[in-house]
Parts: sequence; structure tokens; C-alpha cells
Amino acid sequence: MDFKTLDDMDLAGKVALVRVDINVPMKDGKVTDATRIDRIIPTVRAILDAGGKPVLLAHFDRPKGKVVPEMSLQHLIPALEAALGQPVSFASDCIGVPAKEAVSAMQTGDVLLLENTRFHAGEEKNDKLLAASMAALGNLYVNDAFSAAHRAHASTEAIAHLLPACAGRLMEAELTALDAALGNPARPVAAVVGGAKVSTKLDLLGNLVGRVEHLIIGGGMANTFLVAQGVEVGASMAERDMADTAREILEKAKAAGCTIHLPTDIVVAWEFKADTATQTVPVAQCPSDAMILDAGPDSIANIEAVFKTCKTVIWNGPLGVFELPPFHIATTAAAKCAADLTAAGKLISVAGGGDTVSALNQSGAAEHFTYISTAGGAFLEWMEGKTLPGVAALAK
Repeated sequence: MDFKTLDDMDLAGKVALVRVDINVPMKDGKVTDATRIDRIIPTVRAILDAGGKPVLLAHFDRPKGKVVPEMSLQHLIPALEAALGQPVSFASDCIGVPAKEAVSAMQTGDVLLLENTRFHAGEEKNDKLLAASMAALGNLYVNDAFSAAHRAHASTEAIAHLLPACAGRLMEAELTALDAALGNPARPVAAVVGGAKVSTKLDLLGNLVGRVEHLIIGGGMANTFLVAQGVEVGASMAERDMADTAREILEKAKAAGCTIHLPTDIVVAWEFKADTATQTVPVAQCPSDAMILDAGPDSIANIEAVFKTCKTVIWNGPLGVFELPPFHIATTAAAKCAADLTAAGKLISVAGGGDTVSALNQSGAAEHFTYISTAGGAFLEWMEGKTLPGVAALAK
């Protein structure tokens, strides 16, 4: 899609309302992972450098339209100031007198954070009056919250129609990376889809088989596909009631010319715990009392061979129970292969989703991927081919 960026906007002397996602994990009143805060800094800096005044709009947790002191964004000020390297002002509301007075008091070079947008019930209802009250505070709107773009909320969708609107640096990077992965990719394309259940990723699988040359399925999902092909998976997690659906996806892939890759050998165990006794067997020889917890070396070799024939890889979900050693081996090996090919300039690699990010970080491969999205639901819905309201609202 065609959208405006910060480079298309006249920012000098303007109040820029910037929708960010700083919904970060907290413990004992302190931020435990500031990744999402770090990711908004380029946008805030770009606005400051252009002489604009950034006013941050954000949600935090799920207060359900009520003021919940523990969910106040004021708790994030120390982490924001540390990331920005300068003071950040705070307003006790995102609309009304507190917000107006705080915006009026801003000098060039100042940064202002407004209170949790979800303290207002109208936020999650995409209420136009709430959006208008927010819009009245600024001269332009910048959406830098791709991870909240799948929600049609007042601060992500309605407001974008009321002011000149553009994408922030993070949103721009996300959309550019995603277009390179599925919108207009270098081909052939391989998609890696892992995780526990087919039922949660039906739309994703249905969309991908018509858009990629190779679909690599791992995790518990692969067991369901094996069952659909008449393979016995012992005591493994498998959605046996989804076997017909899995067969339909296999047929759809065949018709579309998409090759589906399932494990050919498996790592099994008799206990679901770290460092337990394991056995590697061909996929057709799973013991009746054992669980499949990872893909085996032949499967890994197959995945690596596929990657070497491709120009783009898009990844969502681990290949095994990566949290429990030694069942991280397939995910780590495949991730390192993709990372090495990317570092060598032979592959564009884009990944996203909570478990995926954790697995790639754990493998040490993350830093060499072309792009890793911190968005969870938005990344998944985009992979499913769905229109994201917050992104659609930015279209020129």
C-alpha cells in the first residue's frame, strides 16, 4: 500500500500526535523489557530533529474503560526518559483540560506522554467523539504502533481520518519489511509455521499456501498433519478432529503448487521436561507411549536445503518445544541457517510473533534476520491476509 511517512510531513513548529505501543512488561513498578520503548525512539527523535513537538498516545494493559492507577502510563516515565536521554512530561488524561494545558506548555525540544487511552471506554469502541477530542490537541497524526494496528480503536483508526496522517519510522519499517516478505517478495518464498495448534492458524495456512512456494510446518501442528496422512504419533499433542481440515490444506497447497514440508524424522521423549531421555526415530516409527517434541536431523537438513533454494523466508512459530532443552535443536539450527544466508546477502528473512522472537533470540540468530517484528496479533493477521484498520487508515 502507498502511505505517507515522516519525510512527507512539515513538522517544524507542529504538534505531532504519535500513537506508540509501549505496552511493556512490568514487575514491582519497573519495566522488565524496554524493547518496545527502544523501538519508538527513532520516530520521536526524527520529529524533534525536524522542530516538531511529539505528544505520545498509548494504551497500557486492559483497564476496560476505567481509571486503574496501577495501569497508569506515568510508571513508564523513568524508562522513557532513560531511552530518550531527556525529560518527558506527563499529562493525567489524553483529552480535556489536563492534556490541553500540557500541550500548550510545550517548548520546542519537549516530549509529552498522555495518560492511558484505554482509561476511556470510547477507545476500544473506535468512538469518533473521543478521537476528535484527541485530534484537537495536535496538527498532525503519526501512527508508529503496528502492533496495535489490527485494532480499530479511536487512537489507531478514527483519529487518522481527522488529521494529516503518516507512518512513523517503526511502522514504516514494519510495512516495508512485510511487503518484502509477502506483498512483493523475491521468489521463491518459504514460510515456516510452527506452534501447537492447527485450529489457531487455519486462516494463516489457508492464505500462505496460495502465496509461497514452500510451507514448512513444525511443532504440535505438524503432528496433526501427520495424523491426517495416516501416521501414528503416539502420545503426542495432535488435534485429531482437525485431520479433515489438514487434508483440505494439503490439497489446496498441491493445487497451488506449494510444497508442504513435514518432519521426516522426530525426536521423542516419554516425559515432558528438560533434559529427559530422548530417542530419534523415522516419523513412521513413533513409539505408542512417546511424545514428539522436536524435529530430527534429517528434517533439519531438509529445511536447510529448502532455505538454500529460496530468496525469502517468513517465519512464525517454533519447530519444537524450544523452551525445554534439548528440544530447541531444530528451531536453533534452522534459525542459524536462515541467519547465515541473510548475512551472506542470499536471503531476506522476516519473522514475528511472541514465541518466534523468543526462540530466535535464544538461538542467537535474531541479529542477522532482515527484520523481526515485535507485533504479535497484528503480524499474524497480516500473514493471514487480513486488512489491518490502523494501516488502512494511513493509505494515501
